Amino acid sequence: MRRQFDEALKAAMRARDTRAVSTMRLILAALKDRDIAERGKGNSEGLSDQQVLALLQSMVRQREESIKLYEQGGRQDLADDERAEIGIIQEFLPQPLDEQQTAAAVEAIVSEVGAVSIKDMGRVMALLKERHAGCIDLARAGALVRARLG
Repeated sequence: MRRQFDEALKAAMRARDTRAVSTMRLILAALKDRDIAERGKGNSEGLSDQQVLALLQSMVRQREESIKLYEQGGRQDLADDERAEIGIIQEFLPQPLDEQQTAAAVEAIVSEVGAVSIKDMGRVMALLKERHAGCIDLARAGALVRARLG
């Protein structure tokens, strides 16, 4: 994935796409910060691809929250900038699961784990996060798991 980020940055620079260049630099800076933190924990490899996907998802969530605040404050121009950044970040994320696919993934893992009560929710959510990193909405999946086990 890191190579993809570098290539995307170079392509954006060649195209003189200032929005893409700044977004790619933000991604690379966040990745570098997290890599340094991981090395401090003894992980010399840095972030795994799953952790990179989680980082990208958190960047999208942050921007979605900013959009809401900007729109409440009447700053549509800033909200549009955030939407543009989300579009660029999402190019690196796998296609998100739709409602049916999410429900099927939840059902499969609940059955696999043998989950029967809400106490098993942590194990189910951990497996969902591990197997579907970057492509599942964990908030929606959590609600489905809670409904299924509750």
